[in-house]
Amino acid sequence: MGRNLPVLMAAQGFAQSGPTVVILLGGIVGTTIAPDPGFATFPVATLIIGVALFSIPAAMFMARFGRKRGFLTGTAIGACAALGAAASISAGSFWAFTFCTLFVGAHVSFAQQYRFAVTESVPVHRAPFAISMVMLAGIVAAIVGPEAAKRAKDLVEVEYAGSFLGLAVLLACGFVVLLLYQNSQMDDAQANGEQRPLGEIVRLPAFALALGASAAGYGIMSFVMTATPVSMHVERAMSFEETTFVIQGHIAAMYLPSLASGFLTQKLGPTRIIWCGLALMFACVVIGMVDQSLMHYWFALVLLGVGWNFLFLGGTTLLTTTYRPAERFKVQATNDFSIFSLQAAGALSSGAVIHALGWDAVMWLSLPWLVLLVPVLFWYRRGQGEAAQAAG
Repeated sequence: MGRNLPVLMAAQGFAQSGPTVVILLGGIVGTTIAPDPGFATFPVATLIIGVALFSIPAAMFMARFGRKRGFLTGTAIGACAALGAAASISAGSFWAFTFCTLFVGAHVSFAQQYRFAVTESVPVHRAPFAISMVMLAGIVAAIVGPEAAKRAKDLVEVEYAGSFLGLAVLLACGFVVLLLYQNSQMDDAQANGEQRPLGEIVRLPAFALALGASAAGYGIMSFVMTATPVSMHVERAMSFEETTFVIQGHIAAMYLPSLASGFLTQKLGPTRIIWCGLALMFACVVIGMVDQSLMHYWFALVLLGVGWNFLFLGGTTLLTTTYRPAERFKVQATNDFSIFSLQAAGALSSGAVIHALGWDAVMWLSLPWLVLLVPVLFWYRRGQGEAAQAAG
């Protein structure tokens, strides 16, 4: 199983090019072909909705047919959706384009399972490192996706149709890489063993903290990141180059900490990493409230990215301790559906908040997500203490 880690890292680099290209070009293409300018960003919204909507079906498909078939099927869906998006742009069909971005989101929901699959191929104590390496590969997508879109945008007569042909090629490369993936050798007794009711699992303090940390990380990250370009470029009249500088810093801060955060999680444990992520998120909000200069935006978004990395890695690592092998798919499906539904809510509400109430409101409305996580951390700590006393 040693090769699964590099295989999934490479596959992640190709897979995450999908949302990167849609987020980069969805609004631009929408502005060109949408029947009403108000619908321009709808293709990006349907991408995020697709991730949430297909999270449970993706996990259930893999429970029935195995990880490898699931990953290959999801990648094929993404490649076909990219080809469909290219054809839709060429035909000037906005709603067909939007339908295709929904299925790029479906592909992402399959790819989100990479982080769980890699833990099944390494010793338990190496799980944080393995998860962090798969997350780190996202930085490749942040570079390769936009570069491929830029180079391919004029391949066909209609601008940007070629960009989605380029995306289809990247996802086809991911398909080839995934042919090398090997399903874990988990024996049937483990995989088909006794299962607890889902309701019993979700009431565990560890599950509540794992889900709460990941959901807070994704929800706040999506809420703030989506609002930032509007606040900078539209409301503050900062240049496109300045806005790009801040967003690039944020994306780098999301993924580069994985070089160290996996090691730190192994040494310190997921709970301490979640506390660190929470503190970084609070610092992001404070800096965002102080001023709206270029460097305040930059520091706030960098802290947002590192905070997301710590919360998501800590939450994912902790989640893997809450289920038995036979329970993994239903628990993972519940976890991801909840996380990406909140991400969709954050992204969809962000535009309305920034336009109606401004940047300060975005910062203030981020605080409740963070504050609610604090009692969950103490609840988990209390449960750990009681378990230790019982064991003693």
